[in-house]
Amino acid sequence: MGLPTLEFSDSFVDSPDFRERLKCHEFELDRTNKFIKDLIKDGNMLITALRNLSAAVQKFSQSLQEFQFECIGDAETDDEVNIAQSFKEFSQLLNTVEEERRRLIQNAGDVLITPLEKFRKEQIGAAKEGKKKFDKETEKYYSTLERHLNLSSKKKEAYLQEADTQIDKERQLFYDASLEYVFKIQEVQEKKKFEFVEPLLSFLQGLFTFYHEGYELAHEFEPYKQQLQFNLQNTRNNFVSTKQEVEKLMKRIRSVDQDYKPPGQWTMEGFLFVQEKRPLGCTWTRHYCTYDKGSKAFTMSNTDTKSSGKQVTEMFQLKSCIRRKTDSIDKRFCFDIEVMERHGVMTLQALSEANRRLWLEAMDGKEPVRSRIHTMGLYRIGGVNSKVQKLMSTVFCKLNVNIEINNLKDKLKTKAFYYLLLHPVFILFYFCSSESDDQNYRVCAVHALVHKLPERNKEMLELLIKHLVTVSTHHQLNLMTVSNLGVIFGPTLMRSQEETVAAMMNIKFQNIVVEILIENFTKSDCFSCYSRDAKAMYSCEAEHSHELSFPQGAHFTNVYPSVEPGWLQATYEGKTGLIPENYVLFL
Repeated sequence: MGLPTLEFSDSFVDSPDFRERLKCHEFELDRTNKFIKDLIKDGNMLITALRNLSAAVQKFSQSLQEFQFECIGDAETDDEVNIAQSFKEFSQLLNTVEEERRRLIQNAGDVLITPLEKFRKEQIGAAKEGKKKFDKETEKYYSTLERHLNLSSKKKEAYLQEADTQIDKERQLFYDASLEYVFKIQEVQEKKKFEFVEPLLSFLQGLFTFYHEGYELAHEFEPYKQQLQFNLQNTRNNFVSTKQEVEKLMKRIRSVDQDYKPPGQWTMEGFLFVQEKRPLGCTWTRHYCTYDKGSKAFTMSNTDTKSSGKQVTEMFQLKSCIRRKTDSIDKRFCFDIEVMERHGVMTLQALSEANRRLWLEAMDGKEPVRSRIHTMGLYRIGGVNSKVQKLMSTVFCKLNVNIEINNLKDKLKTKAFYYLLLHPVFILFYFCSSESDDQNYRVCAVHALVHKLPERNKEMLELLIKHLVTVSTHHQLNLMTVSNLGVIFGPTLMRSQEETVAAMMNIKFQNIVVEILIENFTKSDCFSCYSRDAKAMYSCEAEHSHELSFPQGAHFTNVYPSVEPGWLQATYEGKTGLIPENYVLFL
């Protein structure tokens, strides 16, 4: 099993698992550093202790035999396998030519000692410096974050904005240090594959050069050497190409949102501060939390660095999640959850507003319920298109031909619903009655038109107008007067047959009709049947099919104003049609 992979995205999450993987790499670097020191020490022994050369070579050979390469990932390539086995091959060769090594000592310092020392100081040393910087920025960021989250929401906005800017700056410094440290660790782990082997290979080549008796052994070693060089070159080429891609990935990760949700086994994970109630108040403790949307499993692990106790992990089954109003708690970025295992709610604090939004989305969190009837500019403020479309889709998917209008209730109190209907609710598109100077005539004419609407259109219109009456009664707060509501809903409820300039000029009359419906909704009940009986004072012969013929003294029922000026709608002998208004007398 090789070293665990370090992803750049883990730097943003900074999970306990990420820290454990870092420790594995740090342990490997320490082990490699120690090995390099031992190797250099052994090499110096070869140069300085001629009399003890045999013992030094044996120890050096033994060190090579015992060292085991650890590569990143679960599987190794052929090149990596050959490179990992190369030390054992070298050890065998060294044991064979032990007596002939003294000539190699003259060049051993430049060939072997210097490159290894350079790698240890420049590469591993740089990794250790990166660790120091990472540890420093970690302590600084979490200390600053804790102070930031303890800021009261009642502070001045300018002060809070300045605090937000400062924590963003500290967070970015922490992320940069983490990314650079991960990158350097990856680089050192990859470089050691060839920067270890190449000096040793040169050292062995020197052996064959300076020792005549090693010629035959070198001849036999040649195929392996070529294969190893090929493996090293492949590894180097892979490193160069991989390094470029890794650098690009690091830059992309660095440029994304700081609250970026990296891919992983959990729907959402990260640090949250949990409110814990105490006898003398409450405290906020940092926990590392995970949530799986499929099983609704929520876990909390107490990872507070100030806590001297053992890490405790609690598991819960989520019931609900609701965003916490800012004015209900003296903390920012809070939300409440309910779980099966506890009574009441648990209050959690996210690291930022964007971070809270990610948690709410993962947990299907809801907004706190509140009435919007007093919202200033209600129906004039444009809604978020995605949310409007989601609401429309929900309504239309559940709608069927047998559903009652009253069952829709508040779902239909949106302009988008009426605007997207294939046919308008008020299917009569032009009203001469609204142009009349007689206000009573206007009301009666509109009443007549409402009465002629299909039953479902009338029910839906009644539902809407009743709601608009309620809205208009709060006009001092929401500024939605009857006139404003007419302007908004007139073009929506009534449409012209053709989209022309002339039709646009008639929009003002559509607005007047909506105003009449709102103003007279409770006065005369426009949506109830309102008709009278009448008697003909004169006889009349119909000239058109929609008119009625009748003798003098004819009795009419169900008489009410028509949209045609000077005409009434009436029923005579079972037929309904138009009659002249000045020909009859109301009973």
